[in-house]
Amino acid sequence: MYKLSAVTKNYAKGRETVAALRGVDLVIEDGEWLAIQGPTGHGKSTLLQILGGLDRPSGGIVDFDGRDLAQLREAEVTRVRAASVGFVFQTFNLIPTLSAQENVEAALVPLHVSAAARQQRAAVALETVGLGDRLRHVPGELSGGQQQRVAIARALVKEPKVLLADEPTGNLDEDTRDEIIGLLEVMWRERGLTMVLVTHDSTVARRAQRIGVMKNGRLTFRKAARAQAARTQAAGAQDAPVQAALSPLSPRSSSSASSGLQPPDLPAAKESSVDSVRADE
Repeated sequence: MYKLSAVTKNYAKGRETVAALRGVDLVIEDGEWLAIQGPTGHGKSTLLQILGGLDRPSGGIVDFDGRDLAQLREAEVTRVRAASVGFVFQTFNLIPTLSAQENVEAALVPLHVSAAARQQRAAVALETVGLGDRLRHVPGELSGGQQQRVAIARALVKEPKVLLADEPTGNLDEDTRDEIIGLLEVMWRERGLTMVLVTHDSTVARRAQRIGVMKNGRLTFRKAARAQAARTQAAGAQDAPVQAALSPLSPRSSSSASSGLQPPDLPAAKESSVDSVRADE
């Protein structure tokens, strides 16, 4: 999916140059869930924006499905971003005067989807995230968790290959955080998404397959709890093959059952050259 080689990003700050990324090398496989942690101001969001084509590196290669985003023309990057990448942000970034359904439909406008198809797909997406009864509500009439569910529906309605989430639970209480991260995990599993999630919350990060740590613009890795749990489970299975064989739920069905969500497939989207999504610095 992604292969980054020696990626740098420098910003001018007065007469000084600030190095946000210092030679980042990174491979993200199809269907992988990567969490990125680290102190504020050390390059996490910058890396996420470069992965999503919202910003360009100062140097290096950002290979996305065989195409270097760093070398593509802006119109080409916009097409890739519009068709292949979904974004979820900490502040939700919903349009306050639009209903939940209209906010979700907005993601399909750049793809030249017809009005009728936009309405139908947005309604299905909101039903998928548990907001089928909130289609006409504007953001001010929704709780923080509900607003983030709208934002998730908006990100996924176009069926992207990649979901990039920047502190998606940062403005939520613990219970709502757990609901949202559980929903994201269901979507990741059921849709085969590649997901990169920036978070300060170690509880959230431990749900990922792999954890990266950004510090001073450099990326290192540590093992996620999920990987350790998988090794422990494998060892247990060797000791007790009969009990393992009789387990009634696979990891996939267990995740879906615990959440109570069974997202339907959404219709395929068409590519377009226009995209209105922008991230905060």
